[in-house]
Order: sequence, then C-alpha cells, then structure tokens
Amino acid sequence: MTTNWAGNFTFSAARTAHPKSVDELRDVVRAAGSARVVGAGHSFSTIADTAGTLIDLDLMPEVFEVRDGSVRVGAGTRLARLADRLHAAGLALPAMPSLPHITIIGACATATHGSGDDIPSLASLVRSLDLVTADGSLLTLGRGDDGFDGAVVALGSLGVVVAVELDVVPTFDVEQRVYVDMPFDALVDNVAAVFSSAYSVSAFPTWRGVANVFTKRRTTDPLHDLTWTGARPATEPVHPVPGQPTRHCTAQLGVPGPWHERLPHFRADFTPSVGRELQSEYFVAREHAADALTALNGLADVITPVLLTSEVRTIAADAQWLSPVHDRSSVAFHFTWQPDDAAVRAVLRKVEAALSPWRPRPHWGKVFELADPGERYPGWARFAELRDRLDPDRTFRNPLVDGWFAR
Repeated sequence: MTTNWAGNFTFSAARTAHPKSVDELRDVVRAAGSARVVGAGHSFSTIADTAGTLIDLDLMPEVFEVRDGSVRVGAGTRLARLADRLHAAGLALPAMPSLPHITIIGACATATHGSGDDIPSLASLVRSLDLVTADGSLLTLGRGDDGFDGAVVALGSLGVVVAVELDVVPTFDVEQRVYVDMPFDALVDNVAAVFSSAYSVSAFPTWRGVANVFTKRRTTDPLHDLTWTGARPATEPVHPVPGQPTRHCTAQLGVPGPWHERLPHFRADFTPSVGRELQSEYFVAREHAADALTALNGLADVITPVLLTSEVRTIAADAQWLSPVHDRSSVAFHFTWQPDDAAVRAVLRKVEAALSPWRPRPHWGKVFELADPGERYPGWARFAELRDRLDPDRTFRNPLVDGWFAR
C-alpha cells in the first residue's frame, strides 16, 4: 500500500511487512525501530503513517470462532467478509458503518460507527483483544481488565491488535427507505422523532433548505412513515452523494434483506462513496443536535462550495476512553469534501468555531483542525499512562499522534 484509499497522501514507510502468523508478526515488531499497522487505508489523515515499518495484516491466517454470544475474529478481517460469515452462521453485528470495505482493526481503533439511537460504535462490541506489544509479547485484555477501555480505541499507539472477540446477536432482516426533500426546519424541529423513527437513520442535509433521510428498519419493528415532516418517499434509488450511480448502493425502496446488505449505504463489491475525496466528522452530545444543525446551517455559503455530501447520524454512548462518544450519546456531523486540502481546512476552522459551544470531538481517522483534541476526552491522561506503560520506547510512535499528546 503506497497511498491511502482516497489518494490524498502517500505513506512514508521505509518498508512494508505482511506477516503470515502471529509469531512472524512478533518478530517483525521486535526488529522494528518504529512501526504502525494499517487496515484498509481508509483514514484521511496520517494517523497510520510511519517512517519505519508499515504492518499489513492481509496475509494473516483467517480466524473465525463462534462462541456464546460472541465471535473471535482476526483483526485484519474486512467487515464485509465477517458479515458474510456471521450471517451464514445465523448471527449479526448490531452495528455496521456506511462502508463494509474497512477492516475490524481500523474500525475499532478509531471508534468507527453506524447510525442508530441505541447503536454504539463498533469498538463497544469488543469483549477482548489480543495485542502484540512493542517487545513482541502477546497480551490479552478483556472487559473489566485494567486498561481495557483504553486499549480498544487506541489509535494504533499501543501495539498491533491481531484478534478481537465481538458481541453478536441473532441475524435479522432490514428494509431501507429514503425520504427526499425533508424541509430543513422540519428536521431541526423534530430531530429526536426523525432519528428514532427506525433502527438506523441517516440524514443528508444539503444545507440548501432540505435533507434526504435514509431509514433502515428491522422488518420486525413498526413502520414509522416520515411524510408528516413534508418529505416525500423516494420512488427510485438515491445515492448519498448527489450525481453518483446508485448501483453502488445497498437496496432501497423497502425491499427487505439481510442486515449486512442494508445497514451499510454501499455495497461491498463496488468502490464506495466517490473515491477521491476528503472526510471530516464531529460529535456533540445528542441534546444539542438541533442547535448544532442550526449553527452549521448558518455556514451554508461556506460549506457548500467544497462539499460533496454531508451526513448526520446518532450513536449511543460507550465506555472507551478515546471514543468520540465516550460517556455521551451523540449526534455526528460528517462531511465528505472535494479533494482540495487547503480549501477544506479553511472551512473546517469555521465549522469547528460554529460547533465550539458544544465541545465537539473529532473522528480520529479524518481531517480536522482542532488544536486541543485531548482536552475533550476525560480519559486522555489515563490513556497517556497506558501508552507509557505498554510502549515506553515509542515503537508505535507517529508524528500526528505524538503532536496531540505534546499539546
């Protein structure tokens, strides 16, 4: 891997290792002066970069062990592959992000999430993890263990996660419907009702007076129609990014199907979203959703010239120290930008200023300008201590992450 998925930066690693076993990985880590692990390359910042050894788990043996209410799986497994195997076993993950293309290790390390009032981040599903630390030791941490809540969302700074045990539920079917041209004022005035209308709900405001709302309902749940807001049911498939071909999207129009073929917006067998783009995301406490929407709408003339699409989602609180939803159920404001770094960063400073009354937390794998990210996380100091203990010589150092801790 030479560039990240969107092509907005090139990895600077002197070498890339593709270990084929845990023992080989341990040897790679011991020999590396500095190292980082990369997942699917879906981060939009240099969070996975290193000048030393870039470790890719793509050749590691597949792990899939069903247990009582959980599954143990190799951390380098892509979510689409895991979903297929779980569904075949009659099981499901309660949460799926928009893209099934990403790896478990990357999704958990950055607290990637889907949408749903009662659905937390993927990191919250982790029961235990196996971690290769800087001296090549293999450490297993489980819920309740000292440091566990800091080890899941760890930004790649504690070691290489080789396997995780995840909570699972019985498989279920979902139908997806899209409501187009919801008046923006109706979304703001009824934000709680809109986002509680289905198992998973995503709103795509245009910042030009309307929003498209994607609802993903478990087929055993009641149907809550949203036409009372002034929105219209879509009569043909709708892509989250205007102008993109809808064949890349999961099935809509109320056609039921398995959870993993409806909860993501994009199908696993196509390039997701647009491709060349930048992304940012900010989380604020859910009770501030209406005020934050209103504040961002005041920046419409600033945001829209560089915007491809914007998505608003809700996420339940979790316990992970560095999770953006740590101890607070949140609403997340996601932006997919045109690939113009300078223009985007100028807009981000204004977005962050508009959201500042509600102490926004950034998505770690995306682009942001906040100078004090650590101050927004109550567990920041505890994580710093855990990092010092597990990686005292900074084998897994990274200029971006080190910069956050130096502030």
